[in-house]
Amino acid sequence: MAKKKKKKELQNDIMESAHKVWLAGLGAVAMAEEEGGKLFSSLLDKGQTLEGKSREQVEKAKGTVAGMKTVAESYWETFGRTVDDQMTAVIHRIGVPTKDEIEALTKKVEDLTVAVDNLRTKSAAKPKTTAAKKATAKKATTKKSAAKK
Repeated sequence: MAKKKKKKELQNDIMESAHKVWLAGLGAVAMAEEEGGKLFSSLLDKGQTLEGKSREQVEKAKGTVAGMKTVAESYWETFGRTVDDQMTAVIHRIGVPTKDEIEALTKKVEDLTVAVDNLRTKSAAKPKTTAAKKATAKKATTKKSAAKK
């Protein structure tokens, strides 16, 4: 009979242990539901806070980059002007005419070409006129000579 009692106690202990495991599982599920919701809310809050801070930092960085860009553009413009001035000085020292000087000379040459063409046209027209006058004068002299004879 003692064996039967021990078997019964063992069964009761196993049943009780199984029941405790069951209850622990239910407790874990309930706790996961509660804590899961709390954890999700907590993660959501932290994410929103971090996003706000990140946006602030991005805006600060944009401002800094814009300022640096302006400074860099100013330096680059100054550098470009300095290089241009130095190149112009070197070009003048070695006697190479500038674009403006070449354009001014080109304009003068064009004006002179027009003036020469005008003079050629006038002088070409004058000999024809004088030649015609000489021919007319010659005919008149010939007629006078013939009349005298």
